[in-house]
Amino acid sequence: MSDMQTQTGEPLLRIEGLTKFFPVSGGKRLFAVNKVTLEVGKGETLGIVGESGCGKSSMGRTILKVYEPNEGKIVFDGKDITKLSRKKMLPYRKRMQMIFQDPYASLNPRLTVGDIIEEPMTIHKIGTPASRKAKVQELIGVVGLKPDHIRRFPHEFSGGQRQRIGIARTLALEPDFIVCDEPISALDVSIQAQVINLLERIQKERGLSYLFIAHDLEMVHHISHKIGVMYLGHLVEYGDADEIYKRPKHPYTQALISASPVADPKSAREKHRIILEGEVPSPLDPPPGCPFSGRCPHVRDECRQILPDMYDYAGRKVACLQYSPKAQGITLQ
Repeated sequence: MSDMQTQTGEPLLRIEGLTKFFPVSGGKRLFAVNKVTLEVGKGETLGIVGESGCGKSSMGRTILKVYEPNEGKIVFDGKDITKLSRKKMLPYRKRMQMIFQDPYASLNPRLTVGDIIEEPMTIHKIGTPASRKAKVQELIGVVGLKPDHIRRFPHEFSGGQRQRIGIARTLALEPDFIVCDEPISALDVSIQAQVINLLERIQKERGLSYLFIAHDLEMVHHISHKIGVMYLGHLVEYGDADEIYKRPKHPYTQALISASPVADPKSAREKHRIILEGEVPSPLDPPPGCPFSGRCPHVRDECRQILPDMYDYAGRKVACLQYSPKAQGITLQ
C-alpha cells in the first residue's frame, strides 16, 4: 500500500524520544516505550509490529495520553500536546481516538448499540439529541450494520459485528487520527479481511490517519504506507512498508518476516526461515548495548556494549551498528 498517495507537508503526528516506564517493586523501572521517534502523515497508515510485550500498545496509549509520557514530545497537528492538562486535552480527545483489541470487553453490555455510538457525542456535548440520533443511524450504515441493530445489545452480535460497532463509536467524534490496537487479532480469519477493507474504505472517504498495531506482518504490509518494528520497547527499523517487507535490514525484522506464513506450499518450502536463539530478555533487566544482542545471529562484541542510534540506510532508519556511519565509511562533519 506504500505507493498510495498521501498528503505532503507537516505530518499530523510526530513523536520525538517518547519514553514511558512503569515503576515496579525494588525501585526498578519497566521501560515499555524507550526513546521512540516517528511520524504519521495526513491520510497515512503507520503499521507497528513486534512480539507480544514489545511496547506496541503502550506506545499507542502514550500517544493518546491514556498513559502520561515520562520523556519526549508528542506533537499533534503542529501543537505540542505532551504536557497539556486533562482539560486542555479535551479538544484533542475528539480528534484522536482508539479502536480496541477486544470488541466485546470495550463495549458496555448494559447499553444498546445506539446508546454506545451516541455516548461519545453526549460526553463532548455535540449536537442536539435529534442530530445525535441521526448521526448514529448514519454511522450504523457506514460500518455495514442494519438499521434495526440500533436497539440491540452487544451480546447479540458476532465478534466482527461488535468490532464494527466499536469502529462506529470511534467515528462518532469525526477524528483525524485513530490508534487501531490490534483490531483484528480477536476475530476469525474470514472476518479479518472484511474489517481491514472497512478501515481502508473509511480512511479513503474521510482522509483519516491510522497507527495500526498488529502481529500479522502480511496484514500490516497490506494496509500500511510505513512500518515501524519494535523490540523490547525500542524502535529497531522504520520506513516505507514495501521496502521493509521485501528488503528488511535489521536482523530482528529479517527474522520476523522469515517467520510469516506463506499460503503456497512450494514457496513455503523454499522460504529460508531464520530461527532465533534464546529468549526475549526481561524488560526489567534488559541487556547492555543493543537490546537484540542476546538473540542476534550477527552479534559482535561492540553490540553488547553500545546502544545503537536509528541510522539512515537505504531510505529507512535502522537501529543496528552494521548500518552506522562508521560501518558505512561515512565521515560526519
